[in-house]
Amino acid sequence: MRVAQVTRFGGPEVIEARELPDPVPGPGEVVIRVAAADTIFVETQIRAGWNADWWGVVPPYVPGGAVAGVVTATGAGVEPSWAGRAVAAHTHRGGGYAEQALAPAEALIPLPPGLDADTAAALMHDGPTALGLFTDAAVRPGESVLVLPAAGGASSLLVQWAKAAGARVTGAARGRRKLDAVRDLGADAVVDYSEPGWLDGLHADVIFEGVGGELGASALRAAADGARVAAYGAPSGGFSVHDPAELARRGIRLTGIERVQFTPEKLRELTARVLDEAAAGRIRPLIARRLPLERAAEAHAAIEARSVVGKTLLVP
Repeated sequence: MRVAQVTRFGGPEVIEARELPDPVPGPGEVVIRVAAADTIFVETQIRAGWNADWWGVVPPYVPGGAVAGVVTATGAGVEPSWAGRAVAAHTHRGGGYAEQALAPAEALIPLPPGLDADTAAALMHDGPTALGLFTDAAVRPGESVLVLPAAGGASSLLVQWAKAAGARVTGAARGRRKLDAVRDLGADAVVDYSEPGWLDGLHADVIFEGVGGELGASALRAAADGARVAAYGAPSGGFSVHDPAELARRGIRLTGIERVQFTPEKLRELTARVLDEAAAGRIRPLIARRLPLERAAEAHAAIEARSVVGKTLLVP
């Protein structure tokens, strides 16, 4: 089968198209013929060798932790009726950038009627993250919500859920294309965080901050006293740092990435709920491009350059 394999740590060019033996399901596993594989920012960091000891990844390896497709084979102990069913799944150990991928049977989620594989794949990582953050923040009607970067995978879903909850939503992003996309998702207002004074006049009861670094830390200036702030991303290379004394003085509740560290059972539950939401038309992921496996390096380069508005999927 064809795969996109990271041959060594480095830039996007270290991802190469290769031929590997077809996978064979072990006990409790299935093989999925991949229709679409998700790509996410953290996979570019792992590929570059960032925090390699913590991730425990050693090249050569095939990235990709979430796929959608059709079950083609089942291992011992797996209900044979899974064969032939359209599903989505977290692979838990990579291997998604491929024509076929192994997944634990307990991770399988049948695709709801009417939901296509591309949409399902685009929601597999960002959907449960966004739903966990949104549920924890308990957004109420009439509250003001700030989301940045609002055109990101999880953040774009937070814009939609916050708006549906009756909040007034401001989406912060960089550049006209992203701002237009965020406005199209339903944001009441948009601001370009690359412009001076972008925080002027902003007062938020809830802040979803997924950028990290100094930019993420600066968003606290828009927080109302008693605000809830969720800091969940670090594409800038590190999480935002806040002064505990200021948080306590202003009564701000700060939560972080620990809120979206789910058990496999909880992850499957949240993901299934997200796919149902998408099938019902209540949310939609931003999908920018669909690329073949041979162009996986291009997908990583685009993610790192932040040159596309929305998700890039790999389509074998």
